[in-house]
Amino acid sequence: MLGSVQTQSLSPVFIGRDAELARLASVLADADAGESQAVLIGGEAGVGKTRLTEEFLASARAAGAVTAVGGCVEIGADGLPFAPVSAALRDLYRTLGPELTEAAAGQRGELARLLPELAESDGARREPNDEDGRVRLFELTARLLERLGTDRTIVVVVEDLHWADRSTRELLAYLFRSLQRCRVLVAATYRADDIHRRHPLRPFLAEADRLRRAERFELSRFNRAEVRSQLTSIMADEPDDSVVDKVFARSDGNPFFVEELACSLRRGCSTGLSDSLRDLLLVRVEALSEDAQRVAKFVAEGGSTVEYRLLAAITGLSEDDLLDALRVAVGANILLPTDSGEGYRFRHSLVREAVGDDLLPGERSRINRRYAEAVEADPALVPADERAARLASYWYAAHDPARALPAVLSAAVEARHRHAYAEQYRLLERALELWDDAPEAIRAELRPADYTEAYPPCDCPAGTPLDFVDLLAELTVAARLSGERERAYAMAKRALRLMERSGSPDPLRAAWFWAQRSRVMEVLGRGDGWEELTRARELVRGLPPSATHAEVLAMTAAWIMVHKSGAEGIAIAGRAVELARTADAHDTELHARVTLGLLQADSGDIDGGIAGVEEVRRLVSDQRAPLIISRTYGNLASVLEGAGRSTEAVRIAGEGLALIGDQVVNATRAWLLGNEGESLFMLGRYADSATRFAAARRVVEGPLLCAGLDMFQGFLALAVGDAEAAAGYHASAADGLRHDTQPQHQIPLRGLAVRLAVAQGRYDEARRAMLAAIDAGFPNGTARYAWPILAGGAAAEADGPWTVTGDPARGQVLDRIRTAARELARPAPLYEAYALLVDAELARAEGRHEPELWAAAEAAFAGEERPAELSGVRYRYAEALLARGPDTRERAGCLLAQAHDAAAAAGAKPLAADIAALAQRARLALDAPVEAATAPVDPADSLGLTARERDVLRLVADGRTNRQIAEELFISPKTASVHVSNILAKLTVSTRGEAAALAHRLHLFAPAT
Repeated sequence: MLGSVQTQSLSPVFIGRDAELARLASVLADADAGESQAVLIGGEAGVGKTRLTEEFLASARAAGAVTAVGGCVEIGADGLPFAPVSAALRDLYRTLGPELTEAAAGQRGELARLLPELAESDGARREPNDEDGRVRLFELTARLLERLGTDRTIVVVVEDLHWADRSTRELLAYLFRSLQRCRVLVAATYRADDIHRRHPLRPFLAEADRLRRAERFELSRFNRAEVRSQLTSIMADEPDDSVVDKVFARSDGNPFFVEELACSLRRGCSTGLSDSLRDLLLVRVEALSEDAQRVAKFVAEGGSTVEYRLLAAITGLSEDDLLDALRVAVGANILLPTDSGEGYRFRHSLVREAVGDDLLPGERSRINRRYAEAVEADPALVPADERAARLASYWYAAHDPARALPAVLSAAVEARHRHAYAEQYRLLERALELWDDAPEAIRAELRPADYTEAYPPCDCPAGTPLDFVDLLAELTVAARLSGERERAYAMAKRALRLMERSGSPDPLRAAWFWAQRSRVMEVLGRGDGWEELTRARELVRGLPPSATHAEVLAMTAAWIMVHKSGAEGIAIAGRAVELARTADAHDTELHARVTLGLLQADSGDIDGGIAGVEEVRRLVSDQRAPLIISRTYGNLASVLEGAGRSTEAVRIAGEGLALIGDQVVNATRAWLLGNEGESLFMLGRYADSATRFAAARRVVEGPLLCAGLDMFQGFLALAVGDAEAAAGYHASAADGLRHDTQPQHQIPLRGLAVRLAVAQGRYDEARRAMLAAIDAGFPNGTARYAWPILAGGAAAEADGPWTVTGDPARGQVLDRIRTAARELARPAPLYEAYALLVDAELARAEGRHEPELWAAAEAAFAGEERPAELSGVRYRYAEALLARGPDTRERAGCLLAQAHDAAAAAGAKPLAADIAALAQRARLALDAPVEAATAPVDPADSLGLTARERDVLRLVADGRTNRQIAEELFISPKTASVHVSNILAKLTVSTRGEAAALAHRLHLFAPAT
């Protein structure tokens, strides 16, 4: 636009920084080798961070890397989220074009929140209250960079991180943590002298310092020799020692100040060595023409960069005068054209800050008003993705509440749509500040539909304006989603107080606010949220069906499911489903149906519960709704595992992981991987289980998920004989769950404590842990964790030292185990097997060798998917047979051979060693034939039928109807129908008659007698 312009003062030679360039080259080499890298470059303003990154990027491009740069802007603090990341992605898009579009395939709708150029309807639907949306966007960004960095090295630089908005900081932190093996280097620069104790960048830097692949260094000032070299480069002559001394003393080795002083000296400026650094920065600006100074003032107030067309609209200069003024400012090295050639920026931010600080208050307001009026008159003057945030900033700085309030609210909506909840929250706080100052007439023109989303619509006439409580509602949700939970609690409390004082509170909206308070109570340590949900339920009782009514009941049912379970929760979840269906609240209905299924399973109707969740799974499997998909698949896998159907659980968890792909947060992926790993562990596939746990460990987030993973890795460590590692996992899990009260966490933690104590020979502690678990109780839905504790506790009593040392309380302990087992639910055949195991272990603890009890347990476990338990039972069965007498040695040998083969194959070293020791003592070979101990093969096994499906097929073969089947098996007709449908699919037949004929042809069932 300006043609060739002669500039001055910029050092033509890059001075020093050899060590820093070498470090960056080494990091680039690591990235080029496939190990993603992160670099943070700090230093005071003017020390040369930008010049260093320019040199580094030039060398990276020369080595074949693709580079991209994005700069943070101070307007980001007012709600321009992700600005530097969007700029960097746009840079990559200009370079790679179709390759970037292809890498974003399937996720373009989400990634368009950062790069609008990708916007395209791809069938994705936006879930309301999408709490995972922000981190899902982060995950998709990481995966995009990984794909781009598969065949080439990608270098992304974010400049001026000290100005970054919170969303940008959080996204960069996520990339630093989450980028996997790929050829990607992410670097950022920041002003070290701006990072005071309370600066928001400090926690980010502290977290980066803990990462293995993140490197941080700060640039030092130049020494005297380097200042001499810089002066020589600028002035083209060797300076006198006196000049070097003066410049070095005044600049203190800051390269930018050296340049400014050198420029002043070259021009013979008498103020070149002014005592005021601010005057030093302004002296060359004041030497410009009047028009050039005017343009500099407008650019200083417009942001980091200002578009040429926008400058033309606001400066009041003719195009020729504007171009002349820009030529002068660029020639003096005050301004520079942007890389795109569409706008201008200051060569250094220190000069921009000095010019901006020199503006009078009225002058600043007038300039911002001109910016705002120009953008409103012609929105195309600024990029569409920046328009709302810049208008909000301009009108606010213009001190015009009437224009600023609508602009700020619009910017908050844009921030919400980009999942930038922290910026939405800041903007809404600003709207709160502006509310009372904005004229009544302006507020009357605002409509809730334009600015609110989370709050339930009021039952009020059309055209009712946005009110203050509406604003508090949006602020409550934004605060919670951005992590400001204390503020969310305060805003909900304030809204309830205002509604109460108004004299005519809306019960539906009041219930919504109580529900919002419940969401944050437990996290804030103010309670468990039950009282708030109770208040919300009271308020909606008797009201017509609505989405809010359904959400309150769905939240209540979910709370009951997690904290206590029970029939009350089933009724509430069922009502939530009905209300959601009536109110057409589709997502709430699906979530409530999942909760209902889980509560049914917890109450003992496992088949009915599984059938209910399975129906939801079929409904959501082809939808683009990752939140409900992940919850459905994850919980279905968990319920199947609780029913002892581990193979199905592995399949469902794997399908869920494949279906959600990159659409969910790391925590959700870790949860599903953990579920899959748990089921693989139960199947005796220890190596596969360890692989899943390791994959979950790489992406796990949050204390509860980490603690859960620690627990199951502890169980796995004990199974393979690493008690030391198990102790570490137990300690970590106990620490992570120290404030948690959920039975699903506390009971297995006590189970791990029992097993660990036994493995370390601390039988007294094992007893205490088991009795503590019994004292705490086993609520509905915890049988999967409770039965192993009772079995392990009974075995510890049998193996402990008390038979030698004596213990008068031992009989009471055994009675407590027996009573707890008698009262504990047995919702699936697996738990009948555990009950038989507990009976056998109690008999062993009492000194009785009863092979019949072990035979019953062995027969029961032989039909279940618990190879480790089956091997342990066969080991004890063989032991009891050998104690009975020599006539059973052959049978005992077969049992030991089977048990040892299974234990060795799984890698269960302690169990395999115990079996081998018993065989050695009994002088039995472990390679004995096992046919005698092998149960007859059930032809139904080859068809993949579960135990319950075999029962249903038997009745179908007898000609029973669904209702008759339901009555016979104590299930609902609906559940029976689901089982019949699954059976027809597995047998690849179309009718019940064909299924019955196939069953008779294969002799699946013995003839009725």
